Amino acid sequence: MGNSRLKTRRRQDQGSKWGRILIAILATVGVIDTGSITLHRLGILGVLTCPGGGQGCDKVLSSAWGSVGIGNLSIPLSSVGLISYSIVLILAIIPFLPGLSEKKHNLARPTWLGLFFISTCMFMFSGLLMAIMIYKIKAFCLFCVISALLSTLILILTITKGGWDDPRDLIFRGLILSIIVLLSGLVWSSLADPSRANLPINREGLAPPIQSVSSESSIELAKHLKEKNIILYNAYWCPHCHDQKELFGKEASSNLLLVECAPDGQNSQTELCQQKEITGFPSWEINGKIDSGVKSLEELANISGYKGNRDF
Repeated sequence: MGNSRLKTRRRQDQGSKWGRILIAILATVGVIDTGSITLHRLGILGVLTCPGGGQGCDKVLSSAWGSVGIGNLSIPLSSVGLISYSIVLILAIIPFLPGLSEKKHNLARPTWLGLFFISTCMFMFSGLLMAIMIYKIKAFCLFCVISALLSTLILILTITKGGWDDPRDLIFRGLILSIIVLLSGLVWSSLADPSRANLPINREGLAPPIQSVSSESSIELAKHLKEKNIILYNAYWCPHCHDQKELFGKEASSNLLLVECAPDGQNSQTELCQQKEITGFPSWEINGKIDSGVKSLEELANISGYKGNRDF
């Protein structure tokens, strides 16, 4: 009887096989979900219909919170989700991979811990994104809701099927990690908020001067966007608008079709901005549709059908 209990305990300590399989299935759905969004944002996947209709998905995914700035690059936030779900998928199936099955007892505990840590981060960050979607962007994106539900289910399966020795220790670690992720996320969301002005405001309603030097390619792209009647809606006090124009450089920016939306900005066209329902800065009007958020020059080139040199 003692041996039977010991075997049962060891089996529980390795976690549930079916729990891993369910997590792998959910992670695969997450990869498809976030992968589709990422390919669409990069201009590789053309049409992405928002389930339930409406333009809520475009509004959410193209908002200032829909991308992450890394240096002079702006990458879709969905790519972070794609990477996260891919890691979850790998951790879930590692013990089942050929050549590793003999070592599954050694791999089980580290991979379950990895699943717990990353699913906790995903759950907390998804919750923050849902709050931003509801209270800041005020739009509904089913793709985002699906991702939040997937991360929640993965965390629940990780906790209930991981065969943990001491749940109290697990809860303590999860609490500390949750606080770190939440605080970091709040800082990021504050920095990304279009209403936050961290640049000196010119009292005359003028945007800060552009400092970067334009390349020949960025100038050609700016002229191409102007020819296509692609408009950049901005506010002189908006730091993200300044970042967008810095990507083009001083000379190229002067070739863009710019619309000032701030009521006290120079040559303000506030009424036009209101008619276009501009809710975030910067916002691009491309083929009659409003697409908010800082765009990389490569992304703008893809969206606009630019065929020239791309040595940006």
